[in-house]
Amino acid sequence: MRPGLSIVLRGTMICLLLATTSLAAACSNASENGESADSSAATAVGVRTAKVTTQPFFETLGAIGAIEPRAGHVALLSAPAPTRVAQVLVSVGQKVSKGSTLVLLEQSALREAARSAEAALTAAERNYERARSLTAAGILPRKDLDQATADLAKARADVVANRRVLQLSVLRSPISGVVTKMNAVMGAAVDMNQPLVEVADPSGVDIVLQVGPTEAATVHPGAKVTLRSGEKVTGELIGTGTVMDIAGTVDSASRSVGVRVRTATTRRPLRLGETIYGEITLATRENAVTAPLEALVPEGDGFKVFVVDSSSVAHARPVIVGARTEKVVEIRSGLAGGETVVTFGAYGLEDGAKVVVQKQ
Repeated sequence: MRPGLSIVLRGTMICLLLATTSLAAACSNASENGESADSSAATAVGVRTAKVTTQPFFETLGAIGAIEPRAGHVALLSAPAPTRVAQVLVSVGQKVSKGSTLVLLEQSALREAARSAEAALTAAERNYERARSLTAAGILPRKDLDQATADLAKARADVVANRRVLQLSVLRSPISGVVTKMNAVMGAAVDMNQPLVEVADPSGVDIVLQVGPTEAATVHPGAKVTLRSGEKVTGELIGTGTVMDIAGTVDSASRSVGVRVRTATTRRPLRLGETIYGEITLATRENAVTAPLEALVPEGDGFKVFVVDSSSVAHARPVIVGARTEKVVEIRSGLAGGETVVTFGAYGLEDGAKVVVQKQ
């Protein structure tokens, strides 16, 4: 081979070798850049976020209670003396008018007692007249007249009492309302200590909510209450009421304290015994910083949230929380209105993690 040709071929091979090396290097760099981009995308965590807001915050206390008759709008009737039930004329849930007959009691023994009392009165009147005459004549001592006077007064009182018992043996409703309890059973023996019928006026009712002793200390008369049917905050809105009073004792059975609420108007009539959910407003703060409740992440004895910056990086930040409702929490310190916090996906998130906001 000629020297000149050899030199040309050698130079050509060197050029090809350099080109191949450059291409391989370029491909390698492109591959590394692609893997880096893919890796960066793969490490971004999908989350959902919400804005921190500054708004009026109502600190509330949720409680479950029931519709109960108001004092002065309920009557509990019992037998005036030991006897038996002769007839039951109404049932639970039935509407009755004032003066309606509810239960008839056996009257034969009561009538006999009334006749005996009247006979005793007649005898006491005769004895008194005799004692008065003989005392005036000086035949009987004054003490005998005093005794006859006392016997006459007792006989008159017995007649009045027995007539009243006979009259009360017919149980009549003293108010217009609804029969809420019926314990009378036809033919059963009854006495004065056994309540037989309860009648309540449905137009005079209160809502009695049950709260714990600790929570009761935060409730004050005059507080506004949002009322809903059932046992949940999602129940039908009935209206609003006002706390009238808080019981001074703890119920021995439920270990709760009764909070009596009164409402002037409701969206529908309230039924005695109906279950009611009430949200009692304990305090109102006009410019409170609030965040969704699901943004809170427990940390030790407190909480933290993840704040997302403009570069989509989540930063852990401790917060001091105040009161809370079913959906939002008051942030006393650690956040400002307008900041973005992670809601869904906050648990398990690391400080400084790259995040991608997902649509709901």
